This record gives sequence, C-alpha cells and structure tokens, in this order.
Amino acid sequence: MKPGSGTSTTSYFATERGRRGLTADRRGIAEVIWGRNSPDWDFGDTLLDRTAEAFRNEDHVEVVIHSYRHRLGLAPGDPSYEAIEQQLARQPDIAVPSITLDGEADGNFSATDGSAPATHFTGPRTHLRVPHAGHNLPQENPAAFTAAVLDLATPARAARPQLHRPS
Repeated sequence: MKPGSGTSTTSYFATERGRRGLTADRRGIAEVIWGRNSPDWDFGDTLLDRTAEAFRNEDHVEVVIHSYRHRLGLAPGDPSYEAIEQQLARQPDIAVPSITLDGEADGNFSATDGSAPATHFTGPRTHLRVPHAGHNLPQENPAAFTAAVLDLATPARAARPQLHRPS
C-alpha cells in the first residue's frame, strides 16, 4: 500500500511495509506525499529530482521512519532531548510576538481561523490564511512566508499598536 491509497503517511510509515516501500521508491513516495499534502503546488519533476538527490543518503529511510514513528510514540526519542520534550508536552504559553500561517490548500490540515491554538499565545499574535499554499508553505508561497518573518523582524513593527507586546 502506498500513501494516498486510503492510508495516511503516518500509518503507512508505522509499518514494516512502509519501510520497505520507502526503501524501494523514495522519489515515488515523495511525489505522492507532496501531491497529496500540497495539491495546488506545481513542483514539477526538476524540483522533485533535485530534492530526491538527498534521499540517496544512506540514513534517509531510517531517519524518516523513526521520525514518523516517534510522533506516534512507537519509537523512543533522543534521551538528551527528554527534558525539552517534557517541557514542550506541557504546551507552555508563547509570549513572544508571533505569526501563525495556514495554507488554504493543505492536504493534511484544513485551514482554520487560528482560534484553537490562540490560548497558547499570550504575546501579540496574528493568524493568516495563505491561498493556494499547502503543507510546505515556505516553498509554495515564499513571498507570504517571507513577509510574515519580516513583519516580526522589522523594527517598524513596534509602531503598530495592534502588534505591541503587552507591558
């Protein structure tokens, strides 16, 4: 079974069949995942082929499989990060100025109004929906992603009252 044939990528990679599939066709699986996760993105063969060069790394399959399995609690994390993992699991408040982005064409997660995670942001936060962008928003719409980063990094940001950090 390949991702996109009725199973999620996460479920697929949780199985040995998923490991074998990724081992056998790294580029093909990436193409399926990219197409499903970002249906409006016309990434083309040139970009996919250039990216697939990194898949030749001898550790690629093990790193990908471990990453997916770790997210499901099926593989251990690196013990040196355990304290950080525990801290993040508590979902601490985020007090720094933030911008959250949802791609409106994300094949994994539907775009929202951003209200669900809002309680975790105690500092100023803006939520934006980006049309025609999917799961790989920085690459699919670099202008929107860059604008969000620059908005946070630009000193003129402090002049905008709605974005002031609370005193």
